[in-house]
Amino acid sequence: MEKIWLKNYPPGVPAEIDPQSLTSLVELLESACRRFSAQTAFISMGREMRYDELDARSREFAGWLQQQGFTPGTRVALMMPNLLQYPVALFGILRAGCVVVSCNPLYTPRELEYQLQDSGAEAIVVLENFAHTLEQIISATRIRRVVVTSLGEMLGGLKGRLINLAVRHLKRMVPAWSLPGAVRLGEALEIGSRHGFEPVPVNREDIAFLQYTGGTTGICKGAILTHGNVCANVLQAGAWLRSTVRDREELVVTALPLYHVFALTVNCLSFMAFGARNLLIVNPRDIGGFVKELAKYPFTVITGVNTLFNALLNHPGFARLDFSRVRVCIGGGMAVQADMATRWKAVTGITMLQAYGLTEASPGVATDPLDLSEFNGAVGLPVSSTEISIRNDQGQELAIGEIGEICVRGPQVMRGYWQRPEETVLAIDPDGFLLTGDIGYVDADGFLFLIDRKKDTIMVSGFNVYPGEIETVLLLHPGIREAAAIGIADEKSGEVVKAFVVRRDPQLSADEIIHHCRAHLTAYKVPKQVEFRDELPHTNLGKVMRRALRDTPAAGPT
Repeated sequence: MEKIWLKNYPPGVPAEIDPQSLTSLVELLESACRRFSAQTAFISMGREMRYDELDARSREFAGWLQQQGFTPGTRVALMMPNLLQYPVALFGILRAGCVVVSCNPLYTPRELEYQLQDSGAEAIVVLENFAHTLEQIISATRIRRVVVTSLGEMLGGLKGRLINLAVRHLKRMVPAWSLPGAVRLGEALEIGSRHGFEPVPVNREDIAFLQYTGGTTGICKGAILTHGNVCANVLQAGAWLRSTVRDREELVVTALPLYHVFALTVNCLSFMAFGARNLLIVNPRDIGGFVKELAKYPFTVITGVNTLFNALLNHPGFARLDFSRVRVCIGGGMAVQADMATRWKAVTGITMLQAYGLTEASPGVATDPLDLSEFNGAVGLPVSSTEISIRNDQGQELAIGEIGEICVRGPQVMRGYWQRPEETVLAIDPDGFLLTGDIGYVDADGFLFLIDRKKDTIMVSGFNVYPGEIETVLLLHPGIREAAAIGIADEKSGEVVKAFVVRRDPQLSADEIIHHCRAHLTAYKVPKQVEFRDELPHTNLGKVMRRALRDTPAAGPT
């Protein structure tokens, strides 16, 4: 497809970026730490960490990894929320030439076991609140070193001790756990400091992340994101941000978790090149606490998902904040709703921008121009060095304005899926185009519009939920003969999971099914509705037709 979108690029945004201009994420970190050494890099629970401290602590963690015998290419898992410990461990892993495996700290034992087994991770850094989950499955994995940290560990002094006391003993948020041989993060950093760190060569072809995602098959897969892939996306984002964002002046609000590829690439990595301060929100579900944090720090940039922005708008304290310094508001991860965007501008005075991407593209594919005056419903213009092709079911390219599958080619597109060559072939065609499975079109001005997501993926508050995984869990129950899962609209979360069940046990209730799912699935994946059917619709090959379930009215008790 002709790059007609270039005519609407903002002034100064290049048609192409030079992917060779940034060798690795290690180079990005070390450059930022040299240029902005005395600037604050991250803020968490009132504690500020400067770039020079991030440099020192991540170097110490890299030294510990080397002291433990971990060599370049070793997979190291991270399982914690947005704490100062996250960037320290993240960059330590990358500096040692190892591969980051991001884990949702709310994983159930089953989910965590699968990801650790599939990735072959040999070490993990985990917040003590979730260590009991790791304890239950560690013997089934290749994990041989465990680093445990606490909420207050990097806050230091009396404040850190009081927070740990409250979390452990007053709020009882740390279930008992036992992981023989585990070390505290502080101990690991001390060991790494004594041992020293020997820099290793890291280049564009080396793997930086195994970022787990899924597909219409429901099989959770690790997208192989190389340093080159992610660096390209950082450069692409920088090319667009440069006209508005200023070195050393930005304060970026990071409420989405850093294990989410959107927050990882955009908030953590892209803004590092500008010497931005990054406000890490540990628990964005606590909207009252979130608003109080925003009141303390005059922010200039905020990213998030529609659900989060809606929750902020619905809190009475949000409208009283000072928005005079805010320059950029970006929604991604799920569709931004027009009514929310209208309310957002009325309250803040700032246009809500949209961006489109997916894990397999590191993630950025398209973004609205930062000078957009009004919300237009598009997910933006394709970013620099990115090609878009809209294709029909036969793989033929369609004309401008015609609706088809969005296909993407660019330096940010993943190498493939970890140890799944057959899935990689299905996802990336011989010409290097990523077949997203998302349905949309490009208008005459080059703006990309998203009509539908991957046919079966359920989007709950910006997080992908894969029906196959839900169905696997449902079928573990002996009272269920057949099951299917779809997404249904929800005002708060965008979508929630609905399960269709054919019972083996006629007495089985919806409450029993939901209770069963809670034992095996993270909360946002648990079905909110259960509908019983005498039978489910099938294709000629016997596959359940989820689309037919979405298109037909309820039949039977719920």
